[in-house]
Amino acid sequence: MDRRDFLHAAALAPLALSAPPPVWARLRGRLAGTLVLPGDAGYGAARRLYNPAYDRIRPAAVAYCASAADVSASLAFARSNGVPVTSRSGGHSYAGWSTGTGLVIDVSRMNAISYARGRATVGAGAKLIDVYDRLSRHGVSVPAGTCPTVGIAGLTLGGGLGVVSRRHGLTCDVLESVRVVTADGRLLTCDARHHAGLYWACRGGGGGNFGVAVSFTFRTHEARDLTVFFLRWPWSKARAAVRAWQSWGPSAPDELWSSLHLTRSAGGLGVEIVGAYAGRKAALGRLLAPLVAEVGRPSSRSVRTVSHLEAMKIMGGCSSMSVAECRRIPRTAFSAKSHLAYRALPADGVRALVDGMERGGRHSVLLDAMGGAIGRIAPTATAFAHRAALYSVQYYNEGMGRGWLRGIHSDMSRYFGDHAYVNYIDQDLRNWRNAYYGANAARLAEVKATYDPDRLFRLPQGF
Repeated sequence: MDRRDFLHAAALAPLALSAPPPVWARLRGRLAGTLVLPGDAGYGAARRLYNPAYDRIRPAAVAYCASAADVSASLAFARSNGVPVTSRSGGHSYAGWSTGTGLVIDVSRMNAISYARGRATVGAGAKLIDVYDRLSRHGVSVPAGTCPTVGIAGLTLGGGLGVVSRRHGLTCDVLESVRVVTADGRLLTCDARHHAGLYWACRGGGGGNFGVAVSFTFRTHEARDLTVFFLRWPWSKARAAVRAWQSWGPSAPDELWSSLHLTRSAGGLGVEIVGAYAGRKAALGRLLAPLVAEVGRPSSRSVRTVSHLEAMKIMGGCSSMSVAECRRIPRTAFSAKSHLAYRALPADGVRALVDGMERGGRHSVLLDAMGGAIGRIAPTATAFAHRAALYSVQYYNEGMGRGWLRGIHSDMSRYFGDHAYVNYIDQDLRNWRNAYYGANAARLAEVKATYDPDRLFRLPQGF
């Protein structure tokens, strides 16, 4: 809590002690959707996020909104009753901040997806697997992430790194307009000419800060077949793989995206480079040759050309499943931290990363190539500031222990600095404004003051 929050809370404390409890029936009567309260059937499911570690949090109510009017009514109720409010799309917030002890505005039922004349209009509650599936029927797609159950809203609002981002840009880069319900209940259509500041903020400024997004309109690209590949080496090749990949991956042609995975599991330590290429196997083979020459012959190699939808399923870990089954992938308890790498690791940095992986536990480090189309947009053109980064770094730990995460993150901050990705939101960060937003933080604060001056939307790391 900063000084402003403390003073505001102190001023409201006497009022809170004397205020009557909210009469939830009033809100229920105004919703076309469903209001779920503790004790109602379905409350147990309604309060859950993707990460079961946050099952202990018990919202006062969950509003499954069916329309923008429902969102506006929910915000009006929260304002008039002094109820804390948070919004939720896919429920994948790494810190659990898509739930809370007040009113949760859930937009998952607002999940319609339509396509016309090169544009896709997507409800804020749509999951990525459904976006890929529905648009594939028209032979198009949008650049988005890998996890099939992530909500399109959170992904887009935080930027949206994905498998084809080097060729087509971030998810927020193809966002042409967004409809947002602001703190005062207005439904605004935001684009380059209307509410341009809020439109700018919705392209990388993070979810839950400025309003509740209810739908997005994206430019689409042709959903071409992709050649996916998996190369694996023994752990003895880990340092060589990091050295070779970090100069190869971010500088590859735009059509080629790749990710380096270092993993410590029950089966031991492993090294894997995965990727997708918008081209034929033979051409991919020529592109892979210098990497393989530097690292050495892989212990296993898999290369195949598949449809765009199937490639997204493969990268999302549900290739053997139907789309319906991809929507129901099991929940997982995890914790994570991130960096964004603006320069390649020197020899001692590579050694620190590999040595950090060897510490006990079950964990991974994932390096995802950036560059290409991502880097051809100015850092201030959207709220996503990290256009010059070579690759993103995600430190992922099975379970909620944060000891290994904090240790390796601290070790690697010497090399990567303080840059971090807001969609891998990290409750440990103190200098989060600069880490997530860099020089864009000041403008984001101005947008916040314009559209939510009373700070109805409050995140622990929010403007």
